[in-house]
Amino acid sequence: MPYNTQQADMLTSARQVIDIELDAVKKLYQSLDEHFITACELLLSCQGKIVVIGIGKSGHVARKIAATLASTGSPAFFVHPAEACHGDLGMISKQDIVIALSNSGESNEIMTIVPVIKRIGAKMIALTSNKKSSLAELSNVHILVKADQEACSLGLAPTASTTAAVVMGDAIAITLLDARNFSAEDFAFSHPLGSLGRKLLLKVKDLMHADEQLPVVNQTVTIAEALLEISQKSLGFAAVIDQQNKLIGIFTDGDLRRTLDKKINIHDTAISKVMTTGGVTVTPDMLAAEALKLMEDKKVNGFIVIDQNDQPVGAINIHDLLKAKVI
Repeated sequence: MPYNTQQADMLTSARQVIDIELDAVKKLYQSLDEHFITACELLLSCQGKIVVIGIGKSGHVARKIAATLASTGSPAFFVHPAEACHGDLGMISKQDIVIALSNSGESNEIMTIVPVIKRIGAKMIALTSNKKSSLAELSNVHILVKADQEACSLGLAPTASTTAAVVMGDAIAITLLDARNFSAEDFAFSHPLGSLGRKLLLKVKDLMHADEQLPVVNQTVTIAEALLEISQKSLGFAAVIDQQNKLIGIFTDGDLRRTLDKKINIHDTAISKVMTTGGVTVTPDMLAAEALKLMEDKKVNGFIVIDQNDQPVGAINIHDLLKAKVI
């Protein structure tokens, strides 16, 4: 579509912002050195928590970095420097490591609490744009995070500098994740309500119908008796067992339709004559997501859950997975 002059200026402005911030990130890539390695090794050896501090826009970035660290295997939390001056410093212990963010490296609120942090005995990692700043010189490790210019046309609003800080925080968090061999399942434990958490944490045993809710009949009962059990348990199928309580088959709505088509007497015929022998089963420790995939592959709506002795211990259907938002 054709753009008028004002609209074209908007696109030009936006592209300039992106170009400036891309340049800041590229230079961040080039500036990585042994100080980054030292900082990561220090964080890996941390016996306490990682405490991330920052003020203003750097404070917002610090919150994000703390959250990313915490969710990727490095226990961390954010402390506001101003609140730290009024009691929150008590949250920091000798075993902790403090990551301090300040573009200038001279933020009054941070510099006020640095002597106390040093006295507590916690080590410090500084992220600033000036390696000769007060914060850089007082920290155990300094990582240079510098943008040659802000993307703001006035050169005032923190933009490229905060983008670079966010990227450096991500680089630290993911480097630590890789060093710890942090897995997708570990990640899921930090995100139990997320879709990944449901897929990697929920197992069949967490969702299955068991005990009195399990629809199960002996092979000797009639079709009519089996239908009563299916109706009472409301799952649309029933497990069929032998005299040793081992699963020998399953009777489903599909089996019932085929039975009625053949005009078989449901009051006189044993369920073993019309059941589906064997059938696909799942185990209690199978992931719910795996059970869902198996349902899709086999084009069925439910499974009997069996133990190591082939005895039914539960039942699960597509509605259980829908309700648990596994899908």
